[in-house]
Parts: sequence; C-alpha cells; structure tokens
Amino acid sequence: MNVTALTGLLREAEEHHGAYEATAPKHHWSDWYAAYIVAREAGRTPDEAVRDAGLHMDAVLR
Repeated sequence: MNVTALTGLLREAEEHHGAYEATAPKHHWSDWYAAYIVAREAGRTPDEAVRDAGLHMDAVLR
C-alpha cells in the first residue's frame, strides 16, 4: 500500500465511521478504522467493511 491509497482508505473510513460512532459505546476510532481498512484491502465492499468493523468492535468492547 502506498500513501495515496492509505489516505483514500482513511478518508473513506472516516465517512463511514460517523454512523457507527453515533450509537456506539466509548471506543477508540483507530480500532474501527483498522478493521474497516483491513476489510477493504481484502476486497470487501464498503458496506461489508462497515459490517466487519462493527463485528470487530463487538469483540473488542466485550
């Protein structure tokens, strides 16, 4: 991955994180962003990456 690609994924994650953050318990944004970016890099769609990041956060926040 290069800086341009990572910048794009970070901005995309930022756009999608807002909906999660509005209803989520206190968390660190980097956990959600990392799960989202890993999912996107694995070929998941943005919607699938949002679901994957949410599942990851469910496990982290237990």
